[in-house]
Amino acid sequence: MGAMRVLVTGATGFVGKRLTPVLVERGLDVRAMTRRPDDYDGPGTAVGADVFEPETLRAALEGVDAAVYLVHSLDDDDFERKDAEAAAAFGRVAAECGVTQIVYLGGLGAEDDDLSPHLRSRREVEAKLAEGGVPVTVLRAAIVVGAGGISWEITRQLVKNLPAMVVPKWVNTRTQPIAIDDVVRYLDGVLGNEAAYGRVLEIGGPEKLTYLEMMQQAALVMLGRKVPIITIPVLTPSLSSHWIAFVTDVDTTTAKNLIDSMATEVVVTDDAILELVPGPTVPYQDAVRQAIEESKAAAAG
Repeated sequence: MGAMRVLVTGATGFVGKRLTPVLVERGLDVRAMTRRPDDYDGPGTAVGADVFEPETLRAALEGVDAAVYLVHSLDDDDFERKDAEAAAAFGRVAAECGVTQIVYLGGLGAEDDDLSPHLRSRREVEAKLAEGGVPVTVLRAAIVVGAGGISWEITRQLVKNLPAMVVPKWVNTRTQPIAIDDVVRYLDGVLGNEAAYGRVLEIGGPEKLTYLEMMQQAALVMLGRKVPIITIPVLTPSLSSHWIAFVTDVDTTTAKNLIDSMATEVVVTDDAILELVPGPTVPYQDAVRQAIEESKAAAAG
């Protein structure tokens, strides 16, 4: 029997481009799915397909044992409908092709919370992927800290560009940031692991922090000092998103879709993942240092 064949969607994205080399190193037969296979220069075999064009999926999923689903369209006003349709099609074609596991990176947040459209969409994608009958392993994460990740970029650029900040009161919401290296380690750890089939697993780093504490700790690492921050109650998500788009290079639609989620506390309430994939997680300030080093290296290279 040959090596397990894995399809990684979003292979050129923030998570996919880090996961693919790890899976190849593990000895898996990796297909890197991208809309532009001719431009792909990473490890694995490039396959051209687009989840938003279901007719392209069969060729990518044929003969695949497991698939990692890392796709979402936060930069689109109609992202909920688009992502639901794409996930349903992917799950259906995966089932027809005999795939035995789909691994999906979703979002944390308690079920009974009044979830934002962004988090609600992540939940819907979990369900849609499973409709075809393939067992889905969901890893739910809060903010992922790593160079190029949108949530981290917002944090980094706000700290870098503003001498002082007036921020909305959602910065007092608690979250549980996780280093990109830990996300990749968990994705790798559940892939092909039958004990993880059909399960929802929560993943997070070692600390529960408010967004305010995250910004202050990032400032300590980046600037060697905290930045003066004043919270005000009236900055709405819409205003906040324009403010973020003004101060950072993140577009308004993406910023708004993310900020809508920031009033929801997103912390790990169940640590079953530690039995399946044991090992310590990277502390937040270390993750920040790694992200900064990686950004510098990328800029220099």
